[in-house]
This record gives sequence, C-alpha cells and structure tokens, in this order.
Amino acid sequence: MITDKFFTIAQMGHDITLWILIILSIFSLAFIIERWLTLSKLTAKSKSINGQISQTLKSSDLKDIEDIDSNSLEGEAIRCGLKHIEKNGANGLEEIFETYSLNKKPHLEKYLNFLATVGSNAPFIGLLGTVFGIMDAFRAMATSQGDASAVMIGISQALIATAFGLVVAIPAVIAYNYFQRKVKALLQSVRSAGNICLAYSKNKPGA
Repeated sequence: MITDKFFTIAQMGHDITLWILIILSIFSLAFIIERWLTLSKLTAKSKSINGQISQTLKSSDLKDIEDIDSNSLEGEAIRCGLKHIEKNGANGLEEIFETYSLNKKPHLEKYLNFLATVGSNAPFIGLLGTVFGIMDAFRAMATSQGDASAVMIGISQALIATAFGLVVAIPAVIAYNYFQRKVKALLQSVRSAGNICLAYSKNKPGA
C-alpha cells in the first residue's frame, strides 16, 4: 500500500529534514559573515568619502571632487563621471551613474536571495520534519500497547524540527533586512556622488 511506503519515508524524513536545516544554517552563517565583512568595509569607505563630499559642499569649490579617493564606490563612480565629462561633457552623465549603480547592485546583494529563501522556507522544512516525526510517533503508539511515555518522547522529538527551522530562519531574515538597508544606503550615496558630479560638470569652465 502507498500509505505504508509513506510511513516508511516518514521514519527517515524527520532526520533528513534536520540535516537539511543544519546544512542551510551552516551556509547561512557563512554568507552572513561574508556579507557583514564586505558591506562593513564598503560602508566605512563610504562614510569617509561622504565626509570629503560634505567638505566640498561647505567650501563651495566643486573642483575638490577631482581629489576624492577613488578607492570606494562613490570615488570610483566619480572617476567614471569625470572621465565622461572630459570626453563628452554633461550629456549622458546621469545615465552613467545610473548604469554604474545597476552594475554594482548584484555584487552588493550577493547571497541575499539565498538568505531570503532560507528565511521564508526554513520554518516550512522544520514543519515538514515535525509532521514526519508525529506520524512516526502515532505509528509507534499503535504498537506500544498503551505506553504513553514512548509516544510523548516521539512527539517532543518531532517538535525539534519546527524549533530548529525557526532558529535557522530568524537570523537569516534579520540579516537579509539589515543588509538590504546597507545596500540601499550605499546606492543612495552613489546617487549623491552623481548629483555633485553633475553640478561640477555644469559649473566647469567651458561647459
């Protein structure tokens, strides 16, 4: 009977789902650490460049952007913009910065889709493991001759999968939201650099 085969699958299914969750948690942790290190470094550089841009705005000397360090997203974008201004003037400058942002976005959002997928699906994987465990527990109850303790132990073990699924999902969701805010702030900073570069191109002698 197909139901007997399904019960056979359920006996192994609980352990399999736990192993899947363990593997997902290892990958999630590795990706969270990698993104935190990468985005923290980029954010620190961004703050430094934004400080230089603020000084440029206070001094009202837009020519100072030529001296901005290019070792950052904003600095690299400004260098691209200055090269474009040198060859083509202000025409198409906004599109240059928009293209730069779109080109960098996949790199900034690397692994974030994985974290979002884990955050949304790990609880369901855990719930599936719990269902398998409860099926196994009730099947054991049918042959336990009224021994309730064995059934209670089986059900409590089955609930571990749901708990573990939540433990895997919650950090992934928190990390995803945190990193998305970081990426949004970095891209907004690039747009700000594009605006000041556009102002520079319009005020450049001979523009």
